[in-house]
Amino acid sequence: MKTESSEIRRPASSCYRSREYAMLNKPIEIGRHLERVRRYLRPRPDDRLLEIGCSRGFLTQRVREELSPSTTGVDLNPEAIANACVDGLSVMDAQALAYEDESFDKIYSFHCIEHIPDLSGAFREMSRVLKPGGRILLVYPAEPIRGLYVVPTALILFGNALRAREIHLHKLWPAKIERMLAGTSLEVTASALDFLLTPQFITVLEKGSRSAKVALPRMQSGADRHRARQPVSTL
Repeated sequence: MKTESSEIRRPASSCYRSREYAMLNKPIEIGRHLERVRRYLRPRPDDRLLEIGCSRGFLTQRVREELSPSTTGVDLNPEAIANACVDGLSVMDAQALAYEDESFDKIYSFHCIEHIPDLSGAFREMSRVLKPGGRILLVYPAEPIRGLYVVPTALILFGNALRAREIHLHKLWPAKIERMLAGTSLEVTASALDFLLTPQFITVLEKGSRSAKVALPRMQSGADRHRARQPVSTL
């Protein structure tokens, strides 16, 4: 029997550029994600929006059709862009966005930031390309242990559940996001803990000093509010 030590270990970073990883993306929760964009960013028809980690563009397409036609998306995986359901997407690294300063009115990213190695650098790039007063919507897993929610993905890609932590590079919560914004013009205006298929954090950022608080769903309890500010464990 082959073991991992007797095989060539496939780097996790290569998976993000594979067709296998791209085709794992399905239009699940797209309707809910669209409503989150509508509610928390309140985009206007003439706004220019950027989706970071758009994969095959299922959400980008809906945002274009129903909210803001001038919406574009970027993803690191060329196979995702090659198999996209909509035109006008770009292969791009969130750590080095190929856009001019202050190019976008709003930015959103669903279940992407936990995969980015230099997340602080990615936030600096988001701040750079966002117009003053613009908002960013982030949705990311509320994992008690880093990688827990991508164990099935690790089994599919690597045949090894223990490599899930190579897929989710960060365990994130709102207070940690706030600390990672140092050196940017971004600030957290609201955060919440939501429950859909798995527990997820929702965090809204705004660029500049003219921050308007965004109404997010109320936490169910004081314990929930505490969890939104602190990690469940240090793993």
